[in-house]
Amino acid sequence: MKINAKILLFIAFFVSSCSENQTTATVAEKAEKAVGMVVTANPLATEAGLEILRAGGSAADAAVAVESVLSLVEPQSSGLGGGGFLVHYDVTTKEVSFYDGREKAPSGATKELFIDENGNTLSSGQAKNSGLSIGVPGAVSVLNLAQREHGNLPWKELFNPAIKLSTDGFAVSPRMHDSIIAYADRIPKTDDVGPTDLYNYLFDDAGNPLPTGHILKNPEYVKSLNIIANDPTAFYNGDLATQIASAAQAMPNGGTLTAEDIGNYNARKRDAYCSKYRNTTMCGSALPSSWVSVSMVMSLLNEAPQFSEMGADDPDNWTLLAEALRITYADNNQFIADDDFVAVPIKGLMSDAYIKDRAKLISRKGANLNIEAGDPWAYQEEQSARFGKDATLDNHGTTHFVIVDAEGNAVSMTATVEGYFGSLRMAGGMILNNQLTDFSFTYEDADGKPIANAVAPGKRPRSSMSPTIVLDENRNFLMAVGSPGGRNIISYVAKTVVGIMSWGLSPQDAIDLPNMVAKTDVVRIERHRAKPEIIQALRDFGYDVFESEGEISGLSAVVKLPDGSLQGGVDPRREGTVGILYAP
Repeated sequence: MKINAKILLFIAFFVSSCSENQTTATVAEKAEKAVGMVVTANPLATEAGLEILRAGGSAADAAVAVESVLSLVEPQSSGLGGGGFLVHYDVTTKEVSFYDGREKAPSGATKELFIDENGNTLSSGQAKNSGLSIGVPGAVSVLNLAQREHGNLPWKELFNPAIKLSTDGFAVSPRMHDSIIAYADRIPKTDDVGPTDLYNYLFDDAGNPLPTGHILKNPEYVKSLNIIANDPTAFYNGDLATQIASAAQAMPNGGTLTAEDIGNYNARKRDAYCSKYRNTTMCGSALPSSWVSVSMVMSLLNEAPQFSEMGADDPDNWTLLAEALRITYADNNQFIADDDFVAVPIKGLMSDAYIKDRAKLISRKGANLNIEAGDPWAYQEEQSARFGKDATLDNHGTTHFVIVDAEGNAVSMTATVEGYFGSLRMAGGMILNNQLTDFSFTYEDADGKPIANAVAPGKRPRSSMSPTIVLDENRNFLMAVGSPGGRNIISYVAKTVVGIMSWGLSPQDAIDLPNMVAKTDVVRIERHRAKPEIIQALRDFGYDVFESEGEISGLSAVVKLPDGSLQGGVDPRREGTVGILYAP
């Protein structure tokens, strides 16, 4: 298989940065012994996942431990007060399953959710930092659903790492400290502005942000963890649900979320979406996820002019990727939403004929500056009314992790509270999400056409989270990958998949490549990671290039090598680590 041959040539002598679990063994010895792997955005979460794997736990077991720890040590990004998408590979059946833990709008949500009494649309900050933005959390339910089907260990034992860290305390990391400082002026400090639980948690008695290294304990979270560990349904039907609803409704700027809304929530298992890239099968999360857009990027690249063998060193290869991204984002903006509420032309978007026609927009001669949404409805039998131009905003408070257990089962999970520190409200020691700001703030466009991603009671907002698992031609596990980053996730994941599978890079080197985000004719690329000739080539191709100082991706990836061992990569833009489970 072509991609395995390329990967083998590069990585026979390479091992990515790993956690303190590494020894001084040679590179070859490490590669041979890497039979399980955990890659997360925080070393404490990585260690929690490894602890579960060492105890005989499965990838699904380890995911519970990882996310319950991330909820504590990376509260600016994800947590049990938020939600997420989990994609699972079963090594026995060779099946990929999707578990949907996306938050839902409360029954009291209306299309005027983010419209004030004067008919004006709220600013992103006004909407985010309020009870209006809080959806029913799905993280506990989705983790429990996946673990019930694929777990080896008792549910209760999976929370021990998080309980210990919450009880004994953990050192505030540099990234968490920086996030507190960044949001210091927005976190309510007095009751007349909003609930002050988060301020009391993240600031000392003198009103200073907690410094790096401060040992932070969370006794309220310990209580919540014990409740969830004993009975996961109690999160949705007991005192915790009441606490969450009360925090959401608290004035000023209270929302409508009720304990009944929380009690009615259930995560769901759905068929994963799958498509072909070269001679592999890529699988990921279904709607309302935007994973179909990752699939579309890769499918367009199947049909477009092919990459040269120079890989990441060829500027022309970057322009091909940029064009595929721009076409994909145009369709994503127009069509992706919760298909329980609106008709989405998913068959058309994923059809070979539609992909072939859209790929005709890609040329080596120059940028196509007139890319608009296509008409995927024309490529399927089912028809529906056309939707208007989207008006959804963008936030970036999310995390991603990948796990492969000793048996070969794998998890790729993206989890989120939406923006940094979510709604800036807490309950039970947990950050509560601001997920409802992932809906369009307006419900129709300037022409009066309805917007697919407009808010409605019980609806799940569109998400860019795109956890991905890749299989070889025999449906054996080949790779797990994903990233946080809001709408940019599509670009981050596609770049990494291309780097590994088409440009022959190790997962670490693919992640290290400059992130390039191409949504319009403005292309953003990391100044300090991109070679000058690549930046100039993008300009010469016809793009308005913005050289960013950095991107907020948090990519993680695990690749299975031809010899059966594993290799991981983690994003240097965050604090993540690669943890290895060694062969006995």
